[in-house]
Amino acid sequence: MTELNPQYRTERDSMGELQVPAAALYGAQTQRAINNFPVSGQSLPQAFIRALIMIKAAAAKANRELEVIPSAIGVAIEQSAQQLLNDDQLMQHFPVDVFQTGSGTSSNMNANEVLAHLASERCGQPVSPNDHVNAGQSSNDTIPSAIHLSAALLLETSLLPALDHLQQVIGQKGESLKDVVKTGRTHLMDAMPLRFDQALSGWQTQITQNIRALSGLQPTLHSLAQGGTAVGTGVNAHPEFVPVFLRELSGISGLTLTRAENYFAHMSSQDVAVSLSGQLKATAVSVMKIANDLRWMNSGPLAGLGEIELEALQPGSSIMPGKVNPVIPESAAMVAAQVIGNDATITVAGQSGNFELNVMLPLVASNLCESLQLLANVARLLADKAIATFTVNEEQLNAALGRNPILVTALNPVIGYLKAADIAKQAYKEKRPVIDVAEENTDLSRAELEQLLAPHKLAGPA
Repeated sequence: MTELNPQYRTERDSMGELQVPAAALYGAQTQRAINNFPVSGQSLPQAFIRALIMIKAAAAKANRELEVIPSAIGVAIEQSAQQLLNDDQLMQHFPVDVFQTGSGTSSNMNANEVLAHLASERCGQPVSPNDHVNAGQSSNDTIPSAIHLSAALLLETSLLPALDHLQQVIGQKGESLKDVVKTGRTHLMDAMPLRFDQALSGWQTQITQNIRALSGLQPTLHSLAQGGTAVGTGVNAHPEFVPVFLRELSGISGLTLTRAENYFAHMSSQDVAVSLSGQLKATAVSVMKIANDLRWMNSGPLAGLGEIELEALQPGSSIMPGKVNPVIPESAAMVAAQVIGNDATITVAGQSGNFELNVMLPLVASNLCESLQLLANVARLLADKAIATFTVNEEQLNAALGRNPILVTALNPVIGYLKAADIAKQAYKEKRPVIDVAEENTDLSRAELEQLLAPHKLAGPA
């Protein structure tokens, strides 16, 4: 057939011929998806595409070893996969929109076509995207497997190390401030004093608990649907495909990967992804709490709490000279909001398992990868550009402590709650230190009151 335009070439699939850009590595099925889904302009995350390519490489190794495909073709597919993994520029050849067919078939075929194109050039003979690259596979087991693998890799190599770094930085900052006492707050109102290291230990434990919970999900996340093929029965896959495939993919990915406990569950549902997303949401809630505490303590510097000063990173206003804002905590809070929203989306998508297949797989993949990467990125920013670098305004802290009428709580066992309440009200009304009012209204000596009302003592043992 005569080419209509030198910028295009003609490709054929089971539905007929189609014009594809001459420079594109993909074929007709990918082009149909581009034409059919001009929805968001957002392609699937690179982490997911890389996981999909790793799966194709492992499948080619397994199928070659099991003599399902010719050895030369298998080697060409493996080498082409490695080429893709080594060159981020080639990711432009994976343009299919997130909002595509719910099985992710378009993305699976996109990978098959790109690998077939590269492998054909490499080995000098035709390589079929279906018969060779996709041998023993289906979109229905490959895409769920790629969701698990991409999430598992992001969790292992990005998020967990970032969270560990965050909790370590929080601990180090707390240790450096263990002698600094501040006013506690409940209901945003003044409460009993505590040390900075005590306050930060709460943050550290929140992050540590999230690390523990996320780590607990890894074994299930490392189990893959691959081998279930179309509906979970394993049709068209070699009887020994799965163990060989898992061995090869574990070697490529660096993870210890296992067979799904039940293919039907892994393919018809996304319960594991929903569970992981739920824990990412919990982590986001912890990040939001820490970010908001930092913003409150930094507020001012004159008309707010002014307890700490965050590192000045950029001008805070286009109209108010000298204004500096808590930009890193604000960024962290927005990430938390996005992750919480992503979880709602993944929850709805997880409910779309109809009989033997979930049909919102690309949406799960996109949102899950985004949540993992966003949290990993912002955890390091929060650690290094907010928590590690803030300074404490001890003069402001001590002034507030001395005027805090809630200190009178320490006198309850000595003078009773009602008498202590009267002293607190008077101290607050007259804007006087509680120790002065207590000295006037009780039989306790100044020395006794200093002992009872010492903020460091009230904060508890170090």
